[in-house]
Amino acid sequence: MKKIIILSLLCLLCVSVAQAQKIRIKTGIEVLKEQSFKCLEGKRVGLITNPTGVDNQMKSTIDILHEAPNVNLVALYGPEHGVRGDVHAGDHVTDIKDASTGLPVYSLYGKTRKATPDMLKDIDVLVYDIQDIGCRSFTYISTMGLAMEAAAENGKEFIVLDRPNPVGGLKIEGNLVEDDCISFVSQFKIPYLYGLTCGELALMLNGEKMLKDGEQCNLQIVKMKGWKRKMDYTQTGLQWVPSSPHIPHPHSAFFYPVSGILGELGYMSIGVGYTIPFQMFAAEWVEAEKLARNLNSLKVPGVIFRPMYLKPFYSVGKGELLQGVQVHIMDFGKAPLSDLQFLVMQEVAALYPDRAVFGHADKGRFNMFDKVSGSRQIRERFSKRNRWEDIRDYWYKDAEDFRKLSKKYYLYK
Repeated sequence: MKKIIILSLLCLLCVSVAQAQKIRIKTGIEVLKEQSFKCLEGKRVGLITNPTGVDNQMKSTIDILHEAPNVNLVALYGPEHGVRGDVHAGDHVTDIKDASTGLPVYSLYGKTRKATPDMLKDIDVLVYDIQDIGCRSFTYISTMGLAMEAAAENGKEFIVLDRPNPVGGLKIEGNLVEDDCISFVSQFKIPYLYGLTCGELALMLNGEKMLKDGEQCNLQIVKMKGWKRKMDYTQTGLQWVPSSPHIPHPHSAFFYPVSGILGELGYMSIGVGYTIPFQMFAAEWVEAEKLARNLNSLKVPGVIFRPMYLKPFYSVGKGELLQGVQVHIMDFGKAPLSDLQFLVMQEVAALYPDRAVFGHADKGRFNMFDKVSGSRQIRERFSKRNRWEDIRDYWYKDAEDFRKLSKKYYLYK
């Protein structure tokens, strides 16, 4: 009898695990396969992708299109990290031939970030299939927008194979990018967290004439099936492919906006170089228990700060014994993500006035901080008193207007 009960419990456990892992949605590439690639028939196809461009069985979109009998895939285009993910962050991607297919690979992260007429001369349509992380400063959406501009300027179609926004379609945080902060890490005038899928964002960039000179391309979105705005990536059932070396898990996308702006200063370790990238804040001079106590006393919704001690393997604080806090998101829906780094900066200044961020960080990195923030006002206003309340309204001033505007482009409920 005991054996039967144990076997029954094991079966129930296996069923529950299987249910937890069940894929609940179909991404754009899955839908394109269902449609037998009809929108690509008779056209010479160029594909912008990277290792995140896979179907539900983890097969690369490159190989799927290359093998499809009615698709003529003639060129590949590589964003940051390259089409096969073999280039380190920030390193230039070079023009090469793809080892698997023999197709030419043109770099969109090398001598140019935007496809030239020569790169596009042999194609009729550009297809985009990359998993985004929902944050403005992650460069894949910049690549997408610039590719849309190139398509418009050269009379090429543009098709987005849509994928989930890993942080869902509800969180909107951060001000719109201002003119003097437009850059590859803030290419378009959207909030830091913009609450759209890449397909919806493409529709907005096109529809609101946000591309250079108000250009509009011949745009088509291959919609997902089954995705809902309230879903974060862990609820889709999809496997996660690291979108860059420091975004190894789906929850990494939740934490990137938690610390990424402060991380640009190289002032504290944010876990890049340790096992929990973007999930922590630490330095040699921090006292872990005190910082955790101060931060927890703020009672930030959905978040707990845990004192921690570590030695990073590389990057900021390499080999040094650091103290700090790990951020634990207890309720993702309630947690304000981008606010957290500013609250850490505030409490650091309160505990260690002689270590206030902008008085001691490398001034040569202020420009990148501003670009990622989308405004110089964030740094300038914060540095006066080191108080989050001094920039909160500015940080959120555009959020509701953007939410109303973006609803015009929603493809999913």
